[in-house]
Amino acid sequence: MVVLCSSVLIVNLDNTILNVALPTLVRKLHASSSELQWIVDSYAMAFAGLLLVGGSLADRFGRKRFFLIGLTVFAGGSTGAAFSGSVHLLIACRAVMGASAALTMPSTLSIINDVFREPTERARAIGVWAGTSGLGIAIGPIAGGLLLTKFWWGSVFLVNVPIVIAGFVGALVLVPDSKNPTADRPDPGGAVLSFVGLGLLLWAIIEAPTQGWTSGVAVGVGLASLVVLGAFVAWEAHSRHPMLKLEFFSDRRFSVAAAGECLGVFGLMGALFLQTQFLQFDLGYSPLQAGLRILPIAAVLGVSASVSPIIARVIGTRFTTAAGLAAIASGLWQMSAASTIAATYGSVVPGMLLIGLGAGLLLPTATNSVLGSVPQGDSGIGSATNGVAIQVGGALGVAVVGSVMLTRYQNHMAAALAGRHVPIAATHTILGSLGGALAVAGTAGGATGTLLERTARAAFMSGLEVSMFVGGAVALGGAFIVLARLPSRTSRQPPDPGADS
Repeated sequence: MVVLCSSVLIVNLDNTILNVALPTLVRKLHASSSELQWIVDSYAMAFAGLLLVGGSLADRFGRKRFFLIGLTVFAGGSTGAAFSGSVHLLIACRAVMGASAALTMPSTLSIINDVFREPTERARAIGVWAGTSGLGIAIGPIAGGLLLTKFWWGSVFLVNVPIVIAGFVGALVLVPDSKNPTADRPDPGGAVLSFVGLGLLLWAIIEAPTQGWTSGVAVGVGLASLVVLGAFVAWEAHSRHPMLKLEFFSDRRFSVAAAGECLGVFGLMGALFLQTQFLQFDLGYSPLQAGLRILPIAAVLGVSASVSPIIARVIGTRFTTAAGLAAIASGLWQMSAASTIAATYGSVVPGMLLIGLGAGLLLPTATNSVLGSVPQGDSGIGSATNGVAIQVGGALGVAVVGSVMLTRYQNHMAAALAGRHVPIAATHTILGSLGGALAVAGTAGGATGTLLERTARAAFMSGLEVSMFVGGAVALGGAFIVLARLPSRTSRQPPDPGADS
């Protein structure tokens, strides 16, 4: 458990450790807001797009083997990202890291699912696993801030390497291997369709503020993504060896819990993406100061995740999961209401506490529901599907919440710049991100610089208000779905000891 959860921690920590470095990347690599979204989402896109392949390969050829392969590639991708000299190279290296995480993560959960077969013990172990996953997401900004205090921005990636090496050695010595001898062979066609479909969908959402939400390019790519994703579902329905077994979704314990996770993480990741920028760009905190101020989310998440299995046994899976989603929605709306030009750190702390509480209740409970509804031999695919729900939710959260904010920001700034003689390059920088606008304001100086800075901060806070409200609405929608459709109890008959070997 220690070896597996350490690896889970570093893989999930990489979802958010970069967040406090985003303002630094604006200054050092001149990244725009849409490029920041790609730097974050390229990891999640590759992670989600290949998770099902990773789960099926691990089931068929050995879970420990693919866990070790994933760790090795993850170390290589982390090293490449650390020394990237351009935004595009960094995006590519982040995608490599996401692909390797897709080999590692489903193996960890399926090994745990195989080792801990008694239902109560398995629920406790999965609670630790899910709590570690959520904790990694929450403490990422703190770890990033600590590293950026002493080192350059690449250190947020290079720190992975020694931890991965320790995990590799520990796995060789301590982690048992298992596989499903009757597992289906891999499904490369489904993998390509899912990866391309998700990539096109994210491109349409992230680039829409720049291209125009009603532009032919954005609409065309968005429609193409739906066609490809529809083709993926059709392919899986007719494939003799699908990587995503659609019959799993007929069990509401599986489908509704996965949907709840997706919608909850949508709000969590969207909030983390924007709050670290708010803390640094608007309130002027350093990366470490910003990371430490995310600590309330991590602290409350760790506590609530540890007690969520007990709460679920008392009030049931349905109400625990719905309560988690409702808490996330409440936290996002509180931060939306506090998003004014006069906002302070203290004004958003209640929202952070609610988000941490909600994530801690949601993730372990929903994960146990998903895993408890699939046969033991398909635990790799089940855990991969659970991971896909989390990663797709996070990727869409960053894309949608970030794009809503950027659209609002650009509309305000375009109106403010109308009729003024601003050079084209400066206009592009100002509209690209709040960080870019503040850099231009610093260069301009005087009354002009002060006015530009004040206007840009007001535009960003207006965008933050709307985007947090949207994230809260999505999470609350998930709570209603869970209340209406998720069974209250999760159970599974003791597995056949001969299912895996």
